[in-house]
Amino acid sequence: MRSIGAKRIALDSTGSLLSRFSEAAHVRFELYRLSAALKDLGTTSVLTMESSGEDGAITRFGVEEFVVDNVVVLRNVLEHSNRRRSVEILKFRGAPHRSGEWLFTIVAHEGFIVIPVSLLGPRQQASDVRVTTGNPELDRMCGGGFYRDSVIIVSGPTGVGKTLTATQFVDAGVARGERCLLFSFEESRDQLIRNAASWGFDLQLMERSGNLQIICDYPEMASLEDHFIIMKQAIEKARPDRLAVDNLSALERVASPRGLRDFIIGMTLFVKQQDITSLFTSTTRTLVGGSTITEAHISTIADSIVVLRYVELLGEIRRAISFLKMRGSAHDTRIREFVIDAEGMHVGRPFEESVRVLGWKPEE
Repeated sequence: MRSIGAKRIALDSTGSLLSRFSEAAHVRFELYRLSAALKDLGTTSVLTMESSGEDGAITRFGVEEFVVDNVVVLRNVLEHSNRRRSVEILKFRGAPHRSGEWLFTIVAHEGFIVIPVSLLGPRQQASDVRVTTGNPELDRMCGGGFYRDSVIIVSGPTGVGKTLTATQFVDAGVARGERCLLFSFEESRDQLIRNAASWGFDLQLMERSGNLQIICDYPEMASLEDHFIIMKQAIEKARPDRLAVDNLSALERVASPRGLRDFIIGMTLFVKQQDITSLFTSTTRTLVGGSTITEAHISTIADSIVVLRYVELLGEIRRAISFLKMRGSAHDTRIREFVIDAEGMHVGRPFEESVRVLGWKPEE
């Protein structure tokens, strides 16, 4: 160190050097001697050590954290058959620091990347500019369209029309010369293009216009943290005016509840800071509805919640739409019928009859 004038030193792994000592008192004494020597040399030193286990002591010998100035804890916890990497600044002597765990991932050619959940605070400004939903009747239902920087969640069972709602949302943006980005976690690119064509939307033509980018990826192809980085980098590169993510609930297959919560909070706050009108779809657990882990985390953050459901009326299954939430705006709270054909979604009049969600029974 003296011969090269080193200012930084990394010892990997210091735990191996100390493994010869059987008693914690010896470990603490030798570690103190090492720490004092490094300080005398005027270097900034990083010492790595193994922990005894995911749920055990912070360090291997249980004394290391009391000798050093700063302690950074890396975890790789297995939860519900899924791994969750996290970093925590447990100790930072002489200076304030952020507490709690943050997700992180390791990216080729970029290294260690922390997913910035805690650093993404609420925005200080809110836009009052309206943008169309892509459907004139939906625009009227929500008071003139979505707010430009809002986060919208479209909730419903499989096959009810969530992907169509996302498709008409990006189609409306492309038609107005806005940059749009569409993520799909459930369908391949060919399936997405074919299904959109059946509703009268030409996604390939939208792409050729240069105003739409489509990214399709199955959740199992990467970890949740890697999906976050991929999405964040794509958003920063494309700088879209509109973002559609279909289907956010698919990520539950590769995420722990804690990891999914951090992902959703981080992503929604990130797009809000970028002033992007963002629409996320979420699939209910069953055909008759029911909340999901995804909705539990995003519902309080979302500015608008659109509910799509199957209803049973006179022995016939129909589709219904309603606005459960529209922050900062008056909106139609009635349940309205809609149909899907080769020209997309058509929202009709409110149900005059008493309808019930398919399979729902009142509590006795």
